[in-house]
Amino acid sequence: MFDERLTEFINYLRFEKRYSPHTLTAYQNDLDQFRSFLLKNYEHTDLNLISHFHIRGWLAGMKEDKQTARTINRKISSLNSYYKYLLRLGITDKNPVRMLHAQRLPERLPVYLKESESEHLLHEVEFDPGFKGLTDRLICELFYATGIRRNELQQLKEKDIEWSLCQVRILGKGNKERLVPVSAALMDSFRDYLAEKHKLEQHDDTHFFNLQNGTQLYAGYIYRIVTKYLGQSTTLKKKSPHVLRHTFATHLLNNGANIQAIKDLLGHSSLAATQVYTHNNIGKLKEIHRQNHPRG
Repeated sequence: MFDERLTEFINYLRFEKRYSPHTLTAYQNDLDQFRSFLLKNYEHTDLNLISHFHIRGWLAGMKEDKQTARTINRKISSLNSYYKYLLRLGITDKNPVRMLHAQRLPERLPVYLKESESEHLLHEVEFDPGFKGLTDRLICELFYATGIRRNELQQLKEKDIEWSLCQVRILGKGNKERLVPVSAALMDSFRDYLAEKHKLEQHDDTHFFNLQNGTQLYAGYIYRIVTKYLGQSTTLKKKSPHVLRHTFATHLLNNGANIQAIKDLLGHSSLAATQVYTHNNIGKLKEIHRQNHPRG
């Protein structure tokens, strides 16, 4: 049966690969969807009967439903990872996913704020009064100052602030730690925030950020807050925590930072993921050339 070892596979990803809850949910959903497709269209989930033709039919249905190439590729990757796991266990002797090719992705350059827009966000936007406004402002400030991912910010602990060294320890994908330096001004903001947090009637001493009621931040709250305040600072269509991560990286590169250093600060596993920011930098150079060269 296709799903005979699915629970074990998800536990393998959780405990050995250390994947995030969000990623685990995506894998589970992708594989459940393929199983449902098999039952609906072929009335079986026998591993020995599944071929690349069955998978092609699944992909064709997703294309008809107008799912993006990126989404389809993620589902192919989930299925491929599961088959690799089954092969290693000797449950199957073939991986039909190998017969398929990934969908071609349209070139997507990172969306980021202009420096004037980030200055407006951090220095001119009016946040709500009280502890809520303090929380919301620091969320936006930390995204821009460190390039931290949403899940990483959500899981940030009080102990992760290294006060004497002016740096933050971030636990990233695959349980990998990285250290990101921050300014003395941001360290002061951390101190002010914790002082107010500890005055709350109820608060979480483990996680750095709390809501007004003392509970840990949740992903939807973070997304909603960033979207709200980016809406007051930019006309970009896309407004999300990842826009601030892109902004962090792009502003570093535009101001002379080494691409390898940016890779380390972002927590990328390979330089290829970071090099997308060089496209934006080239665009800026072309604009400078056009405006300033006699034959631009």
